[in-house]
Amino acid sequence: MVRCRPQVGSCAVAEVTVALDNAITDVTRRRLLAGLPQVCARAPSGRRMFLEPQQTFWSGALPEPDFLARLYDLEALPSHDSRYTTAFQDFVQHRMANDDWDDDWVFTDRRLGLADSDEKLLLFLAEMLHPAVRTDLDEVERIRDFVNGVLVHDGYELVQVTAISGAPVFAPRRIGAGVRGTMKNLIFAAIGPKPKIVITDALNNDLRITGNVQNCLMYDRPLPAHGLTWSDLTSWWAEQQGMGGASDHDVSLSLYQRLNASLGDNDAERRILRTYTNRYVRLGPDIPALIPQVYLHYDPYTRSQYPPGQAPLQRQRMDFLMLLPHHARVVIECDGPHHYADDDGRASPRRYADMMAEDRELRLAGYEVYRFGGVDLVDHSSTAERLNTFFDRLAARHAN
Repeated sequence: MVRCRPQVGSCAVAEVTVALDNAITDVTRRRLLAGLPQVCARAPSGRRMFLEPQQTFWSGALPEPDFLARLYDLEALPSHDSRYTTAFQDFVQHRMANDDWDDDWVFTDRRLGLADSDEKLLLFLAEMLHPAVRTDLDEVERIRDFVNGVLVHDGYELVQVTAISGAPVFAPRRIGAGVRGTMKNLIFAAIGPKPKIVITDALNNDLRITGNVQNCLMYDRPLPAHGLTWSDLTSWWAEQQGMGGASDHDVSLSLYQRLNASLGDNDAERRILRTYTNRYVRLGPDIPALIPQVYLHYDPYTRSQYPPGQAPLQRQRMDFLMLLPHHARVVIECDGPHHYADDDGRASPRRYADMMAEDRELRLAGYEVYRFGGVDLVDHSSTAERLNTFFDRLAARHAN
C-alpha cells in the first residue's frame, strides 16, 4: 500500500492510496528503460566540470541527488564502495566526480528497489512528472502517455491527483480497481423456470445444472485476462452447439437469437442488446460481450418454500453484464415500474430503497452499475444514439 502525504519534498501533496501487487514484469521494466530516454528532454550535452551535479533524462531539471532525495534518505542507504559509508557518497564519487556510471544506473541499483518493487518504481515514475522536476507541460504529457501505455499491460496507470500552480501532480493507481477474486461460474441467458443447480465439488465451487438445463447457459471456460469478448463467447457457443464447421456469421446469429430469447417480451432490454450487437458489426468481434440475464445471486428455493415472513434472495439476476480487462465488471440495468412501484403501480419508497441498497453493495464489491429508465429506451430515433453514446463513453473509460 502506498500513501503519499503532504510534506516537503514528498511525492504528492494529496494523500493517495493504491494497492500494489508486484505485478510489473521484467518486460515492462525493460520497455520503460528503453523508451524513457527517447521521450524525456535531455539535459544539455557537453563536458561537465569536476563535481558538477549531473542532470539526466529521469531527474529532469534537478541534479540527480536532489531528485533522489525527494524519495529516499540518501544518508541512510549503505555504500557499495568500501571507501565510503553512505549511498550519497557513492553517488557523488561515481556520478559527479568520476562519471563512470551510466545514466540509467538508478534503475538497477538494488538500494533503490526500482528493479523489484512496484511501489518504488511507480512512485519514482510519478515523481519524474512532478512540477518541481519538470515545468514543460507538453513534455509531462508526452512522458505520462508513454508510461501509461507501457504500464497498462500490468494493470497500473499514473493519474492526476492534484495540482501546484496549475501544473498536475500524479500518483499511481490500479486501473479500475475491479472485482476481487476469480470468476468461477457464469450462468446467463436465463429463460423460463429457474435451473436446478448442485455443487459437485464444494471445495472447488464446481457447479452442475441438473434440471431445466435448457433454460440457461453456463460458460465453462476460464476468464481471459482481457475479459470476455464476443469472439470468446462465439467460440464457446460453436463448441457447445457442434457448429465447428459453421461460418462466423452463422455462429454469431445463432448465439444472438439465443440471447435475444432470454429477454422475453422486454422491448427496452431488447433495444439495448440490438444496439450493442450492431457494434460487433461495426467494430469487430474483439470488443467486450454484452451478456444478458446473468445470475448474480442464486437461491434454490421458491417463495412458496419459505416460511411466512421470509423471502428468497432479491435481485438474483442482472439485466446485462460486461466482463472487462483488469477484473472490471459492468452491470447495466433497465428499470421498469417494478423497480420503484408496488404491484398496484403506486410509488414504493421501500422498493426503491432496496434497489439502491443492492447497488451500493455491488459498487463496494467493485462492480460498476449503470441504470437506464424505461423512458430512456422507448422506440424512438434518439434511443439508439443515446445508447451508442453511452457505450462509446464506456469504452473510452476502459480503453487501454
